[in-house]
Amino acid sequence: MPAADQGDPAKHFAIRTLNEAAGRGYDTLLSLKFPYNQASFPAPGSKEMAAELARLDRVLPAVMGKADIMTIGNEPFIESLPAERDGRLNAFYETVARHVIGYRRKHCGAGCGTKLYMGALNRLDLADRRTPAAERWMTFVRETPEIEGVDIHPHVPTPESTRPFLDYILPRMRAGQTFLVTEFSLVWHWKRHLEDPVAADFARRYGFAPGTKVWQVIKAAIDDPFPQRKWRDFLTSCPWFTSQSTFLRDQIRLYRGTGRLAVATYGFKQDDLMTRNFSPDKDPWLLNSVFATYTVKPRGDGTSAPNYWLGAFKAQQRT
Repeated sequence: MPAADQGDPAKHFAIRTLNEAAGRGYDTLLSLKFPYNQASFPAPGSKEMAAELARLDRVLPAVMGKADIMTIGNEPFIESLPAERDGRLNAFYETVARHVIGYRRKHCGAGCGTKLYMGALNRLDLADRRTPAAERWMTFVRETPEIEGVDIHPHVPTPESTRPFLDYILPRMRAGQTFLVTEFSLVWHWKRHLEDPVAADFARRYGFAPGTKVWQVIKAAIDDPFPQRKWRDFLTSCPWFTSQSTFLRDQIRLYRGTGRLAVATYGFKQDDLMTRNFSPDKDPWLLNSVFATYTVKPRGDGTSAPNYWLGAFKAQQRT
């Protein structure tokens, strides 16, 4: 949303790319991101809220009726000040949601092709994240007829940690509502192993000193991208990684098994933020990606090399 202050939102690369994809026949989903982790939420009725809604009115004409799904919010319980993850968070997002609903009714009509969801909830596997504000969030989702459901982001330390997300949201939605999973991964499992030593056979084969840490190999690949075979050999030499080889398949099976899944999406490519200042304290999002854009040399035709997950990702498209 802050990018709406930098010019016509329809010309912003994210919205332009989304609309071009829709024009080529792809289904599209847009999340409206409101980063308030450095400032307080504007109060309903304030001049600051009026400015936020005016910003929204610059964005909505570019996407309403074009995107198939619009998620109101991205990660509200992260993109907020910790002290304000209470009723103030709810009041802000409910005000925004009602404004979006009103705009859709007025400008897109009853047959509008854009469905609305509220998103997204994080770390519901932790009891302290199931707060009164999260409860009110789900109450608003359930009691607002124009909202189709809720988005979740199950970035988890174990595959089993996803189940509490579903156990929390499903009983709190009305019959017929569905959920999105626009992000999911084992990033917290990967992070626990960044300071593990790499396998001795891999170190010996590729000239790494004995005791070289996992994070150091990843940083080496960022600094000087590996051939595809070397990167795959690194990943498959890590038992903590290969033991989760069915994660993507199993998670999609779990979501679909509820009968309530609308859309699940998965991280497609590494990006610059994932690789910048890589260290053992860095969240290793780059291990999730379907394409290894930054840790593997491009293929001969200049396209990105596939990461470990490409086969599993493609298999889900055929299911």
